[in-house]
Amino acid sequence: MKKILLVDDEILIREIIRDSIDWEKEGFIYSGDASDGEVALPIIERVQPDILITDILMPFMNGLELSSIMSKQFPDMKIIIISGHAEFEYARSAMQIGVQEYCLKPISPAELLKVLHKVSAEIDKEREIKMQLQLLKAKEHESSTISQDKLLNDLCSGFMTTSEVMHHSASIQLNIIAHYYIVTVLDLREAEADKHEEMNVMHDNERLLLDKCKILKENYKQLMFQRSRSESVWIIKGDTLENLKLELQLFQDLQKAISEEAHSLPISIGIGSVQDRLQKVHISFLDAMEDVHWRRLSRQNRNVLSEMKTATLDPTLFLDRGAFMDFLKIGSHNKLSSFVADYAAALVDINWHTSSIGFYILNDVTIEAFRSNKDMYRHLTEPEKALQQFQQMIGNIRTWEETCSYLTHLIEQFWTWRSRIYDKYSDMIAKVKEYIQLNFEKDNFSLQDSAEYVNLSPNYLSRVFSQETSQTFIEYLTQVRIRKAMDLLKSTSAKSYEIAFLVGYNDPHYFSNLFKRLTGMTPKEFRKNGTADEALDILKGDSLHEND
Repeated sequence: MKKILLVDDEILIREIIRDSIDWEKEGFIYSGDASDGEVALPIIERVQPDILITDILMPFMNGLELSSIMSKQFPDMKIIIISGHAEFEYARSAMQIGVQEYCLKPISPAELLKVLHKVSAEIDKEREIKMQLQLLKAKEHESSTISQDKLLNDLCSGFMTTSEVMHHSASIQLNIIAHYYIVTVLDLREAEADKHEEMNVMHDNERLLLDKCKILKENYKQLMFQRSRSESVWIIKGDTLENLKLELQLFQDLQKAISEEAHSLPISIGIGSVQDRLQKVHISFLDAMEDVHWRRLSRQNRNVLSEMKTATLDPTLFLDRGAFMDFLKIGSHNKLSSFVADYAAALVDINWHTSSIGFYILNDVTIEAFRSNKDMYRHLTEPEKALQQFQQMIGNIRTWEETCSYLTHLIEQFWTWRSRIYDKYSDMIAKVKEYIQLNFEKDNFSLQDSAEYVNLSPNYLSRVFSQETSQTFIEYLTQVRIRKAMDLLKSTSAKSYEIAFLVGYNDPHYFSNLFKRLTGMTPKEFRKNGTADEALDILKGDSLHEND
């Protein structure tokens, strides 16, 4: 219902208008009246009517002055003037101010109602348009947010080329360029909850994490997307390595403060590897996901271990994980026995038959070995199973000598994995490259196809391919296609758009732009003046990674 306010210096007119109309029945609220514009001002401020009905000639402040003020202060308010003066100047002034209707006295209640309903309909129409615009803006904002989340998710998944990332980020005005990148993952997942009450606590924590991530995003201007209810992913940028380190430290400090404020939420932070190309952000993401997995396992184990140490009141039951990791990386076989004996000396008095603390201490060291030395076993498709086998060995330990044997075996196994990894990868990479050579002309050929061919997951293949070849799968595929395009341009008379299709691009315009970016020449220029050696030198250089 629309609120009506009447301003007229003639009390009889005010009473007639007020009493001769059933306002509520007609869909209006009669909010009051005033004898002149000056008296009306505070009433209008308080009531904020939808429609103002006013006379023109009144003492102190006339209707035109009042209308002029209201049009500026309340632009959505509709104004109807009823006046006994038909002079054109009055009407023109009223229209210039923005008055909706100019009616001459005397005006009957029926005529006034007709005008009021007309103005009311205009208000409804304007409000509907305004609401639609607000909904449209909200949808545009939501669409932009969704697009940003999808863009960052695809970037971390390795599904987009650098050119595609740059194009889409520009379309949503997202600044994604930096010299260095590192991905971090915030993870809330705990062990599986069996009880209904525990599930409720987990869901409450997930909602709390979402709220806190929003706060963190507002205070920390880096790229972020919500991967799931329990995981948020942050892409941290830096102009220098030192700047990146400072940004990462700031992020960790803010996260720690928010976690403490949220009653110590059990959050694990996975930190990926530093990358200097946009195309390799997904490698940092994969490293962060793997890191957070092992950190979560380690945290769960150390929580139990901490409780057990408190119960035993024996602070000497401690193994230096850092010393073990250092020996694992740079130790030698001739020092292995002496290192293990010295390292395990703190456990010599443990009664393995009556106490479980030794099992948790060894489990802690084992989990940390898997978390900190992923490069040694990256050929394993299911490292969790290998961890479980070691944990089963821990469960069978009953003496200190068996403890030393276990630690020796753990170290030797990691060294064996490290020695095997190089031969295994060279064969696998060769198979993938051969498969690319046979299938690059298919426009829908992807990392997924190659991963299926060598029986690996796409993420795993992507990471290994990048580590072993120093270029991403997409970069290598692009290089193969462009090399073939150069050959066809020189050896055939096929048109540029035909060659685009022959090398796997169904968009000739995209192919031409890509060809020029990577070779420094358009296809036409290359066919006329370019040489294969010249272009190949460019392909081997940095231009393949342009805008990374």
